Amino acid sequence: GDADRCGIGDENGEFINQLRVYALLAYYLLEVRGERGDIVKTLSTTGMLNKLGELYGVPVHETGVGFKYVAPKMTETNALIGGEESGGYAFRGNVPERDGILAGLYMLDFMVKTGKKPTELLKDLFAKVGGEYFYDRVDSPFSGDHESRKKIIRDNYPATLGGLKVTEVITVDGFQFKMEDGGWMLIRFSGTEPILRVYCETRHADKVQAILQDGLKVAGIK
Repeated sequence: GDADRCGIGDENGEFINQLRVYALLAYYLLEVRGERGDIVKTLSTTGMLNKLGELYGVPVHETGVGFKYVAPKMTETNALIGGEESGGYAFRGNVPERDGILAGLYMLDFMVKTGKKPTELLKDLFAKVGGEYFYDRVDSPFSGDHESRKKIIRDNYPATLGGLKVTEVITVDGFQFKMEDGGWMLIRFSGTEPILRVYCETRHADKVQAILQDGLKVAGIK
């Protein structure tokens, strides 16, 4: 491999999902290093970045999914950090491309500078952004072509997802439904496989699976 991704486990051997890692990296750069600069995130990454942008007074730019969208926006804005849901993160002063080694080194420096374990850093992050954010994703094969499936989705825009009111629909890359709790559900076609992906992030741990199932229904899968 080319070491372009970074995976992090905590002191108990538990995996920290890549959205939380991205938020931790941004928090580290802003809080510990005191740096300032734009944040570039794909639609499928965490809303915690938007909250950090508000708290530290830095712009947050959302792009389509993939570094082919992230890298140009980073260059255009001289962004501090850019990243995507699959665990790829890029940093100002390096190159506008994923660097798993540098991401890992920054996480280690975060622990050294603060003297805290990963779970303690997460607690600090959640306190900063006002609580926990919960994420999951499901992939599903589908029949027919993309356009016919898109029509099914457009004809089935939901009023609620998992019992949460839908407040906005964004169609930059697929169909993203913003929810009243600040969370979101995204339906999009994989760029590498013949499958449909449904992503979800919400402030309610008990609603994640219900939102994903509702997303599949919107797409006519179940």
